Amino acid sequence: MMEAILFACGDPIDIDKLAQALNTEEENVLELSRTLQAKYNKEESGIHLLQLDHTLQFAVNPVFLAPVRTALDLRSSAPLSQAAMEVLAVIAYNQPVTKAFVEQVRGVDCSGVIGSLVQKALIEERGRLDLPGKPLLYGTTENFLRCMGIRSLLELPPLPQEEETENAPQNDGADKA
Repeated sequence: MMEAILFACGDPIDIDKLAQALNTEEENVLELSRTLQAKYNKEESGIHLLQLDHTLQFAVNPVFLAPVRTALDLRSSAPLSQAAMEVLAVIAYNQPVTKAFVEQVRGVDCSGVIGSLVQKALIEERGRLDLPGKPLLYGTTENFLRCMGIRSLLELPPLPQEEETENAPQNDGADKA
């Protein structure tokens, strides 16, 4: 029955909503989703079951995107510019953030890039900051996770300075004479 719900939805559906519809616990839905992923998430399968944060969704196996686009006469999206990737990274690692924060980090105006990323549904408005002018807060979307091929923000690679800090030799004072 879960397959029917996922197929009919098309969009991601919350795991708790699935549990409610199936009259079961969320853990049972997660267990069933693992079974369905084992069934569908094979190289030769046309569809995959994706888990994005706390949602599930059927999607086209990435291997078959080109023929699906051709059949549906869809144009592939233009790749993101370096500026767009930088803005996405700042937002993904620091969300929710204001446009001013992103501009402070990058040192340039980001209005156009942020507008473009909102239009592509990679970021979205997440409310307003309680400061004068009530600036908008931005965060990434499930579409961002899907496009990046990750299940949650926890799967983002560590930032370089974090890696350097983690890999730096620890000075415990034992080398002093």
